[in-house]
Amino acid sequence: MKPATSVSAAVIALLVFGGAALAEMPSEIGEGEGQVDIVAWPGYIERGETDKNYDWVSEFEKATGCKVNVKTAATSDEMVTLMNQGGFDLVTASGDASLRLVAGKKVQPVNIDLVPSWKTVDDRLKDAPWHTVDGVHYGVPFQWGPNVLAYNTEVFKEAPTSWAVVFEEQTLPDGKSNKGRVQAYDGPIYVADAAVYLMKTKPELGIKNPYELNPEQYAAVMDLLEAQRALIGRYWHDAMVQVDDFKNEGVVASSSWPFQVNLLQSEKKPVASTVPEEGATGWADTTMMHANAKHPNCAYMWLEHSLNPKLQGDLASWFGSVPSVPAACKGNELLTDEGCATNGFDNFEKIWFWRTPTAKCEVEGACVPYSKWAKDYIAILGQ
Repeated sequence: MKPATSVSAAVIALLVFGGAALAEMPSEIGEGEGQVDIVAWPGYIERGETDKNYDWVSEFEKATGCKVNVKTAATSDEMVTLMNQGGFDLVTASGDASLRLVAGKKVQPVNIDLVPSWKTVDDRLKDAPWHTVDGVHYGVPFQWGPNVLAYNTEVFKEAPTSWAVVFEEQTLPDGKSNKGRVQAYDGPIYVADAAVYLMKTKPELGIKNPYELNPEQYAAVMDLLEAQRALIGRYWHDAMVQVDDFKNEGVVASSSWPFQVNLLQSEKKPVASTVPEEGATGWADTTMMHANAKHPNCAYMWLEHSLNPKLQGDLASWFGSVPSVPAACKGNELLTDEGCATNGFDNFEKIWFWRTPTAKCEVEGACVPYSKWAKDYIAILGQ
């Protein structure tokens, strides 16, 4: 009989083969190494320090003996940089980072047989292209959701119906200009948000996919973003800084995550969110394992824990996201039985999930790659 391959042995094989795909995926999990190091989005790994009701780390640590260490990252580019530098076991990667990590051989295939709760994952996510390559899974779905338009309810008595409030100079319902009172995300992937807006407002451009832009379409998107620069009070990437900006710096509308909106509402601030008529980009995040993970046994234990229905429901309540495990949508006191619908469970097909643009695209032939997005958007931010 062929002996089982432990996680540690498989990692050794990975190292021997210089970071290529695993020579042989592990078939069992060994004893925990005492810790697991995770790169995560803010609010994704909570131990009750902000709110004692939200803690999905303490119980895991007690049950496994694996101490959870978290490094938060504010953008996908930062996540890719940290994973390239090494020293981490797991990352909660969005679609605009995940395939870059696969292509760069920084993450390893995951043996889903070692993640028993895989069978409970939403069927819409199991084979999603942002973590599945040639039928091989490079991670475990975690959470997903839309990028929302957050707005001040004292300024907007009714929810804005269009992203125009952050893209076009205009007088807002309070009689004042939006100039200097709106924000935009400072990651290059925000180019796709502008493309989503132009898909509906300038249909003559023929944009069919915001991540597949030919040179003419891309030029129009860049023109919009350059004009937007004059309106922006601050480009945001730190969720907590944006929360403070809504409270103290006069920001009244911005692209945002449900996480910030939830925090502001918990403090009784006049903030709400909406998905405007043009639609929205969004994120479907996958927990992926570093190719050279030093604590692979604890990492596999966390992958299984990450699909626990209570964790999934609690996190969805905390972040304003949608669980990757549909069973989490019922019976969770924090999320409530209406929470998944409120957070967009039925809007999956309407969201343009983040992914890394490449020069090769299905619809437009030759497209503008992400490297160009990054260079040009950084130039706009620097104006």
